[in-house]
Amino acid sequence: MDLARAFLDQSRTYLRGDYLPKIERALDRLPEADLWWRPNDATNSAGTLVLHLAGNVRQWVVAGLGGAPDVRDRAAEFATTGGLSTDECLGRLRAAVADACAVLERMDADALVRSYAIQGHDVTGLQAVYHVVEHFGMHTGQILWIVKARTGEGLGFYAERPGGLAQLAWVPTPHGPLAP
Repeated sequence: MDLARAFLDQSRTYLRGDYLPKIERALDRLPEADLWWRPNDATNSAGTLVLHLAGNVRQWVVAGLGGAPDVRDRAAEFATTGGLSTDECLGRLRAAVADACAVLERMDADALVRSYAIQGHDVTGLQAVYHVVEHFGMHTGQILWIVKARTGEGLGFYAERPGGLAQLAWVPTPHGPLAP
């Protein structure tokens, strides 16, 4: 088994086949007027988090690991409090994830142990990929919470099994969710 390939493939699966579809499904249920809602000034809206994820993925994977120009404006991600639709925000995120997955597809074990300078940090490729996947998962959870808080509804990602055990209501794949 090629451990490097397995890690990179699983990273792509998390980004494209698990987290992104969850964000898409959640935002599909969120009224457009609530995309920029936040409970207070210390928090971010779902729209802000989507833009932030797109910027982070582009900076760390597409530019940092893939060699594309780093054009990220992190401050602008957090300063944006409206003016973009859900479709526009998701379009940016989908494009960033697709570009990142293309970079991850080209990487190998040597690229994972190589050193990179990303966002002022000296990291290995492994650290960069691990950071992006963890960061994406954390903010996915925040977006899902916002949608549940605003709609008062669950998102249907899990079904209850006998005995109170949760069962995935979909199976993550590298190309999106499949119904069980």
